[in-house]
Amino acid sequence: MSQPSNKPTLTPQFCFNETALRDFLRLSRGTIDDSIVQNLNALVTPARQGFDPSSTAERQVHPTRKRPIEAEACQGFREKVLFQSWQTRSDVLNYCAGVALDPNDPDLVLREAESAKDRERVVDERLDPYSGRFFPREARTESLANLIRNERGVEGIIRARTWSLVTERCGDNGTGWEEALNRWRESNGNK
Repeated sequence: MSQPSNKPTLTPQFCFNETALRDFLRLSRGTIDDSIVQNLNALVTPARQGFDPSSTAERQVHPTRKRPIEAEACQGFREKVLFQSWQTRSDVLNYCAGVALDPNDPDLVLREAESAKDRERVVDERLDPYSGRFFPREARTESLANLIRNERGVEGIIRARTWSLVTERCGDNGTGWEEALNRWRESNGNK
């Protein structure tokens, strides 16, 4: 069974390093969510009966039934691996969202000085196609906020897909992934 992602050391530098942030999210999602079918198959108890050679007598395009996964194994996977991984990613995204809202951006003074100089320039892109380099660049905090917004959207899509596969294989208790994750957070003291 896969292990939940280790939480990286949360610093503003980690958040502003978009490559490191994206790599962490990609690896975490790849370990748990992208390989959810393999993770669920790993929970299946091996056959109690021996191999039946007649099972290969004819090709089955669609399996007649999937092997059931024991309820305890599903519950353990959800609580110890899936929800833990989701919580770690939520913590990272929430921390970085807070960093993006910090008004003390160290690049702010530099950008304001560049902006004052650039406002005095007359720019005609027809005459100078490279004049775009003089347009003020986006603030690091704005760039980070856009990245966090996009990653939260991706996270919602991935969690919905993962949860649909988990409920298909483990049984549906009628709750969505948000409700199930919130219950787990309450039972573990996470908010």
